[in-house]
Amino acid sequence: MASDDELPKYKHLPYAEGKPPKTAWGLFGDDDNVGMFNLQTPERLVQAAKLVKTGAVFAMNWEQDKPNPPLFNRGALRHTVMRDIPVGHHGDDVLDNFFTQASSQWDALGHVGDLEHGYWGGHTNAELSADKTRLGIDHWARRGIAGRGVLLDVARHLQQQGRPIDCAERVDIRPDDLEATRRAQGVELQPGDVVLLRTGGVGWYELQAGRVRHALSELSQLKFPGLQCSEAMAEYLFDNHPAALASDNPALEAWPPPNFVDPDGFLHHFILGRFGIAIGEMFVLDALAEHCAADGTYEFLFTSAPLNIPGGTGSPPNALAIK
Repeated sequence: MASDDELPKYKHLPYAEGKPPKTAWGLFGDDDNVGMFNLQTPERLVQAAKLVKTGAVFAMNWEQDKPNPPLFNRGALRHTVMRDIPVGHHGDDVLDNFFTQASSQWDALGHVGDLEHGYWGGHTNAELSADKTRLGIDHWARRGIAGRGVLLDVARHLQQQGRPIDCAERVDIRPDDLEATRRAQGVELQPGDVVLLRTGGVGWYELQAGRVRHALSELSQLKFPGLQCSEAMAEYLFDNHPAALASDNPALEAWPPPNFVDPDGFLHHFILGRFGIAIGEMFVLDALAEHCAADGTYEFLFTSAPLNIPGGTGSPPNALAIK
């Protein structure tokens, strides 16, 4: 694995000779299944554990049945608790119509690929359908996710700058917004970080009436703030070499994206397909953000235990920030 000094910059991609443009394929070998989580080394985890000072714990999973109605044409979860056992007091759960990416979630490397050249490493739909050992969420689940987390509270920073984010509209968060937030918080980004981006989206949704929630469930009406889809954003993100990027909105990037059928028109093509960086969506971040603002500390130990689903394209994150 490349040392920190040897990690490539975006302008030097592709990393390996003969690979498609703008890809980091081959950075961890041709058989890699975990992407930038390779940067979460034991040495980095030891340092991240030292960030725990107060014992404050922040869970980031939203309720599994939210948003309700579901977004992106996903079905509604049906949860049944069975208590009709004749002896004693017992309960057993049954989940039907369980979409692993309907609520707080990780997007696995097999979720979205580069539009023209395939998933991380160049794998195709046919290959992933035939071989469930490739790029599934189970690789992250068996490995475990643990390391340094950093919160970039973009919503709070822009509010302080007189530019409050309207969560009911499509708003581009630009690379300079991320950098200005980072500087204002006095935090550095390091290779292997899990970077959490707060837009205020989950908190905003919780305040909305039923008619607004139903309108959002119509894909034609869905819009929300998020990362700008641009090559400048792709360069900024890759050059910081995070293991993962997660937000409190439904897609990390601003919605709707500029153009699904343009290779550069959907930021997922860059982040997952070309860079091997995990994407997290609909993480619950407001309580963590309040604590960070109160003590001025925006770094913490981050852990996550996704479901061990062979070949799965996503999972609830089961994520914790520990300060």
